[in-house]
Amino acid sequence: MNPINEERLLKEFLEFVQIDSESGNEKAMGQRLCEVLKDLGLEPITDEAGKTYHSNGFNVFARFPGEGEPMVLSAHMDTVVPGNGVKPVIKDGVIYSDGTTILGGDDKSGICGILEAVRVIQENNLPHRPAEIIFSIGEEGGMRGAKAFDCSQLKSKRAYIFDSSGEVGKVIVGAPGQIKVFADVVGRRAHAGLAPEEGISAIQVMAKAIAKMNLLRIDAETTCNIGTIKAEYATNIVPDRCSIIAEVRSRNFDKLNAQAEHIRQCLQEACDEAGATLEWNPVTNYVSYNIPEDSAIVTDLLSCIEKIGREKLVTLGGGGSDANIYNQKGIQAVVLGTGMTKVHTTSESIKIVNLNDTARLALALLTMEAVR
Repeated sequence: MNPINEERLLKEFLEFVQIDSESGNEKAMGQRLCEVLKDLGLEPITDEAGKTYHSNGFNVFARFPGEGEPMVLSAHMDTVVPGNGVKPVIKDGVIYSDGTTILGGDDKSGICGILEAVRVIQENNLPHRPAEIIFSIGEEGGMRGAKAFDCSQLKSKRAYIFDSSGEVGKVIVGAPGQIKVFADVVGRRAHAGLAPEEGISAIQVMAKAIAKMNLLRIDAETTCNIGTIKAEYATNIVPDRCSIIAEVRSRNFDKLNAQAEHIRQCLQEACDEAGATLEWNPVTNYVSYNIPEDSAIVTDLLSCIEKIGREKLVTLGGGGSDANIYNQKGIQAVVLGTGMTKVHTTSESIKIVNLNDTARLALALLTMEAVR
């Protein structure tokens, strides 16, 4: 395995995390990635994905020619809030923020690993497989960049998504789908002191419905949670509208839909009992995927993990990623750990050794002998 340039890799990571790129504001990061790809002799292609969710950013796509079966290497450029003004700090071989922001290793560690692998191949004139490189936007807000990406331009049948916490060597072969539920109970307004019996309290109806719902951990594959309940009225008004926003996740498609239907039934029964009306709007945000552990995409990956001396961990995920979208679009995709920890918090960090090994794994994938 040819060595990566650890000093260069670290320098680029520190540069990238200091470029503001919260979801919806990825333009500067996208522009910088286009510059870097051009410096590598590649031709970046951008799109108008940002217009689909009021972002100033765009997906960045580039082809890295090689011999054999192509593969997608991907990571996302957007971060969660608070992600502006990141000031990276290095202590005892670990990179942190200064504690006022996230670090942005999610997912700039993946971006840097892919870019460093390309550089090493070019510098050492190594035989390698073709790569279709995708740096997406809007992943944190529901994989909106991947959803808008035109996959018809891809030749690859498999995709490696560098975007998970956990050690390098972690492979996520399955993840749940998600239905987002937006529901309103509509009652009847009345004066709470003079004629409360003339009203139908939407809050009361909603409370009765929620009390009957199975929530949180449903089974090993399924979860359900209500994140928002909203109804703001003066205390002398019987409220005529109460809203909830909830989510259902499951790695089983039938269970996903069944749990959403359970929520609807609880709401509808409570509305029918009180004479209220239900406004129901479920949105399938993404669907689940399950990749067999003996499939080529996994076995090739595990051999590469072994090659760089890391421990292999094949597991299932609990959240969505761009892999959900690519699998839905017919491209077999798995998610790889990059060693980032405590993501989405101001305590986020990544060990420099994990940053290095992320690049080594990308390099191993591109130069692996197996061609299927």
